[in-house]
Amino acid sequence: MSVVDPIADILTRIRNAQMALHESMSVPASKTKAAMVVIFKDEGYIQDFEINEKTIDIRLKYQEGTPAFSGLKRMSKPGRRVYVRKADIPAVQNGLGICILSTSKGILEGGKAKEMGIGGELLCEIW
Repeated sequence: MSVVDPIADILTRIRNAQMALHESMSVPASKTKAAMVVIFKDEGYIQDFEINEKTIDIRLKYQEGTPAFSGLKRMSKPGRRVYVRKADIPAVQNGLGICILSTSKGILEGGKAKEMGIGGELLCEIW
């Protein structure tokens, strides 16, 4: 079965795995998902990941039994794309979260995109 929105798919799989307190999970591999997982690791939302030919294996992170993610929200959807300028990149939860953008320089965390002075499509927010 094909997935219409792969970004919403990975966010939903992570949310469901953490609600069920799973230690690890896997998702079908793609370049977009791999770039997002790298950002999750860099920002401390997951412990580790491994990219195989067909899957991405993710080890989830918990702090005293509580998931590292409090929330995940898909912003730009296939039916309604959301684009932001560099000045309009949101501060998620007053700086306690991050946003992920798809820019002309690749998929970036919102703070790095703002430093580089570029905007793009607002993919998701994580806090």
